[in-house]
Amino acid sequence: MKRRLFIATSISTALTACAPIGTALNNNAAFHKLLGAAQPLDHALIGTRGLAREYRESDISREFPIDSLPTPTDAAYDDMVARNFSPYRLAIDGAVEHRRTFSLAQLDAMTQSTQITRHDCVEGWSAIAKWSGVRLSDVLALVKPRADARYVVFHCMDRDDQGTPYYESLDLHEAMHPQTILALRFNGAPMPPDHGAPVRLRVPTQLGYKSAKWVKRIEVVGSFAAIYSGKGGYWEDQGYEWYAGI
Repeated sequence: MKRRLFIATSISTALTACAPIGTALNNNAAFHKLLGAAQPLDHALIGTRGLAREYRESDISREFPIDSLPTPTDAAYDDMVARNFSPYRLAIDGAVEHRRTFSLAQLDAMTQSTQITRHDCVEGWSAIAKWSGVRLSDVLALVKPRADARYVVFHCMDRDDQGTPYYESLDLHEAMHPQTILALRFNGAPMPPDHGAPVRLRVPTQLGYKSAKWVKRIEVVGSFAAIYSGKGGYWEDQGYEWYAGI
């Protein structure tokens, strides 16, 4: 029975990943209801207990599409770009014992982790790139999540046309995964603005929309029910599945 359920939920996740935005399948309410019901099973059976496949330098894609919401264009972001992100500060707060802020230089001085992994977009494309940065688990160890902490919420600098900010979340288990990093470099160079500079989340075990760009604040919480529409992420608030394991 478990094997059949595993196959069924894996197929449902694959269908979601291959369905371009705007297709009948992706916009089918009944299909999303089915996937939503399978999320707890996906998380329990697949989880993030394994490692995403890592590739060779020769496998890196020549092109890496730019997707999601537009790159921030406000004065504060433009000023950071002009000053090589020296004014940037990453705030970490919420259900932690020690609230902290980190400059880009401080993050860069921490032990760095590099991976060559595949990014799988819900729109149906995939690309391989080299990512380097700080393990999220190392950063969380410095702030020490409290006993009531359950989730890590990423608040970002990009907004949609209505002014709604992008955000995402992971549970602590996923946040502590050794391949979950705060990426500072892309293919050996500083993270480009269009790909999420100066800091983007990289979660190779989940679909691309979980890898939030332009991260400005990390909030550790017991529940995300009161954050925006309460589904745990910008796209999740619009009907996407919160657990997007691949």
